[in-house]
Amino acid sequence: MSQPATQADYPDEIDAAVLKIAGVVVLGAIMSILDITVVNVALPTFQDEFGTADGPIAYSHVAWTVTAYTLALATVIPLTGWAADRFGTKRLYMTAILLFTAGSALCATASSIDMLIGFRVLQGLGGGMLMPLGMTIMTQAAGPRRMGRLMAILGVPMLLGPILGPILGGWLIQVASWHWIFLINVPLGVAALVYAWFALPADRSQRSASLDLLGLALMSPGLALFLFGVSSLPAEGGDFGAPRVWVSVLAGVLLMGAFVWHSFRPEHPLLDLRLFRDRNLTVSIVTMFLFAAAFFGGLLLVPTYFQQIRGESTLHAGLLVAPQGLGAMVTMPIAGRLVDKIPVGRIVPFGIGLIVIGMFGLTQVTATTPYPWLIAMLVVMGFGMGGTMMPLFTTALRTLSGSQVARGSTLLNITQQIASSCGVATMSVILTNQLNNSPIIPGTQQIPGAGEGLRETQAAILSNTRPENLAPLHLDPAAIARGLVDAATSFSHTYWVAWSLVLLTLVPALMLPRKQQEHPAVHKEDLPPAAIP
Repeated sequence: MSQPATQADYPDEIDAAVLKIAGVVVLGAIMSILDITVVNVALPTFQDEFGTADGPIAYSHVAWTVTAYTLALATVIPLTGWAADRFGTKRLYMTAILLFTAGSALCATASSIDMLIGFRVLQGLGGGMLMPLGMTIMTQAAGPRRMGRLMAILGVPMLLGPILGPILGGWLIQVASWHWIFLINVPLGVAALVYAWFALPADRSQRSASLDLLGLALMSPGLALFLFGVSSLPAEGGDFGAPRVWVSVLAGVLLMGAFVWHSFRPEHPLLDLRLFRDRNLTVSIVTMFLFAAAFFGGLLLVPTYFQQIRGESTLHAGLLVAPQGLGAMVTMPIAGRLVDKIPVGRIVPFGIGLIVIGMFGLTQVTATTPYPWLIAMLVVMGFGMGGTMMPLFTTALRTLSGSQVARGSTLLNITQQIASSCGVATMSVILTNQLNNSPIIPGTQQIPGAGEGLRETQAAILSNTRPENLAPLHLDPAAIARGLVDAATSFSHTYWVAWSLVLLTLVPALMLPRKQQEHPAVHKEDLPPAAIP
């Protein structure tokens, strides 16, 4: 029988060996997360490149380049825990990098929008494994005492992705072509593969574990169908009664419900829901769900506000959002150190409180809100983000034994994925409905593609985003001015919903441990050779 590893088996400070491993994980995570946001700015470009004057491509069609990637991420995440046990984290991590890199190269060769969507699925299958595997590798390498500081390092790509993605994507499309938003991943992927080969220690696989095939047949399609239905809400105008929405959501919920019933039966389930017996993990996941839905749903609206209400370019909108990430980069290392010394229940509520303040500031936005005020609120939200995200990940995994970490990190990543998708869809539907409450401008009923007519909010947004399309219509300037005020109010009302969700997050956050947690005994067969003295 193996002997438990004590805290003395790990150095107290972050040493060079652990930093070397962290470098591999951060590089892989940056590729995965950056690619989620970098494509967002390319959607209008895809419409122009793959469409023709006689056959334009609808925005909802090109948006599947984002949705397909997200669905592939969600589908593969449940497999990661089993595959890490079965094949070992090093081999699986390198396989994930290879899939992601190959998918990126193929995306750059796409000659049609459907071909691009297909290659994005391959890219997502690799990208979906990178984050949970990275968390597992770093947790094993650091040991319980240093998890906070290591998770702070892993949090860097989570912050850089949403900030640098729109900036990098806009710049690459402006100076080169859309192909380079994918080609840039190829040298990064090759470097990550070589780095991982030399830096990651070999680990042991557990060949006795069998794949839960029934669980796989229930969970992955169920999760994909649920997220597909939720993601279709904005395209359906927020109509829950649309068959595309309710049929997909209902089928997904039924399949996932059947999975929950099934998952307590096999010895090695696809997702180990028995881990929810750990109160610490359960409270952390509930907090994570509410936080991710509110924060990432609200975050999506910020660059949209700058473009549609203030008339900023995509690149400038990305630059204006950057202060939020800078704020988080200030507090995240501090929170990482504190969480190793102070109970997380005294850190996370403070971070969420800062987000409540920053989000409240955004509820006051108008069409003329001064930029210094907006930037200050984004910085405050960034401070809160840095004090919330990684401490939640850390405390959720801290009381798990070494063999449970991979499955615990899988649960966390699925929770974040579902919550983010639900938050984005919810905020998009609320904003769309608010914008559609605006009056129709008389005489615009005959405009092709305008349906019942052009609303004042639509005209105002067009005046800032595509003025060349609006000029020939000779609309009343007063109607456009009223529409701009109403559109800004629509953003404000949507932020009130996000603010309420953040405020609600304080309830489970106050249930997080307020005393220093005891670390479980870590058995040496659960550790990579580099962590064993």
